[in-house]
Amino acid sequence: MNKNKIGIWLISMAILFQSTVSAGAVQQPTVILNGANLPEWKATISSYGGKLLLSDSPETVPDDGIMYQDTVNGDNRLFFHHVNGTSTPKKIVVLLENITDKPAHVTVYKYGLGGPSYDFLEVGKKVQLDYIEGKDAYLLDVPTKESISLIPSLDHAVVEPNMLVNGMYDFTTDQPVKVKVMMMPVDADVYNFAASAKVLPADVAQYRLRGTFDGKDRLVIPDKVYDATQDGVVAFTLADNAIDTYVKGIDATDGTKTTNYGNYGILYKIYVPSMAKGEMSYYLNPRGGEYAGWLGTKYRHQEVATIATPADQMSFGSKVIGESAYIGTYEGGKSLWLTFSPPGASNLPIKFIIKPSK
Repeated sequence: MNKNKIGIWLISMAILFQSTVSAGAVQQPTVILNGANLPEWKATISSYGGKLLLSDSPETVPDDGIMYQDTVNGDNRLFFHHVNGTSTPKKIVVLLENITDKPAHVTVYKYGLGGPSYDFLEVGKKVQLDYIEGKDAYLLDVPTKESISLIPSLDHAVVEPNMLVNGMYDFTTDQPVKVKVMMMPVDADVYNFAASAKVLPADVAQYRLRGTFDGKDRLVIPDKVYDATQDGVVAFTLADNAIDTYVKGIDATDGTKTTNYGNYGILYKIYVPSMAKGEMSYYLNPRGGEYAGWLGTKYRHQEVATIATPADQMSFGSKVIGESAYIGTYEGGKSLWLTFSPPGASNLPIKFIIKPSK
């Protein structure tokens, strides 16, 4: 995601504070903990789950058409991130087409939506909050040889020039459906437009962020049990393409191989085992530049919280080296799970830092 495309920030700090408190965030200022100088706490990272459809290219859409499409069945996730790059208002919509001779039943069970907005970091951060907190599931029935919108609210949402729309949607289907992510004129009928819309060319080289990837989820478990009385300050790294490699797939529009630079749309479940003595504090340290997100925690199998990263401002990571967001302090020997996904418009990689609380 190109941070140079970040629009004018429209959200005040008062609104940000209200949103973080209402979501149960740990309201703590950022601290300076430079993860680059810390020992790497090695972990085993395993991929699992269904398919990830990534639609982020062209990121800045120059014309009407289809940004990405593929036919899927079973358990899937769609992550889309597009800016209206024209000089006129548009709609950005997602269509599901039933290409079979049987009705398709679609369950949308987890999702987050941000925008349209000029504030790219706020949009990406909102998607993460909505997705991790969870909203009511909904059902879509797609008659045979017909179509329906995955996100009905976008059918009437006006995307002004230079506005961003970002979404992360998990859904299951019992029949093959074609997913189409499109930009189109505001007054055009979605279904008529889709019948003749052409696929737009992708961005070039490393910015070709679109494709279909196996394994939409990753499980992260450190190789050693952390001992707060002996191990000191350590860190483990995600989405760097070295320790945690980028997922590779196929661009279904032309069959070319593609790489998800940043692992956008991948959901990480992280378990950190610890010895039953002492307490430890956790921090998130962005290593690639400007960053704004949320993550989930589940402590002692029952205490669930959603944490803003950072909690005291919209974003961080571009001006002060080592700036880190406080996640929380937890008792050793108790179950702790973290849920993380790379936010749209933010820069990767990140490091999770663990340190004794005293």
